[in-house]
Amino acid sequence: MTEPIYDYDPAQTLEGPEAIAVFIADALDTGDAAYVTKAMGVVARAKGMKELAKDAGLTREQLYTSFSEHGNPTLKTMLAVMRALGVDLTARARNKNTSS
Repeated sequence: MTEPIYDYDPAQTLEGPEAIAVFIADALDTGDAAYVTKAMGVVARAKGMKELAKDAGLTREQLYTSFSEHGNPTLKTMLAVMRALGVDLTARARNKNTSS
């Protein structure tokens, strides 16, 4: 007997700043810029591109371009989007045992 496979969209589970912060922190921990960009795109979809663009003071086109598969968002864009999401970008000392 075969079990059904369902599409999973993480954007559907990102309700509220806490869930978004955990999702983004996990992406940032990878150190992979492309993965972070993709994760930010997921978050943008969860929030709604139109609403997020307005809250961040950007256009929808800027969001789509920045967080597309080949996007490369500027720090200014990242900070504006994170502020609009109610999430802070912070720094912490890396554990000496961390290899990345």
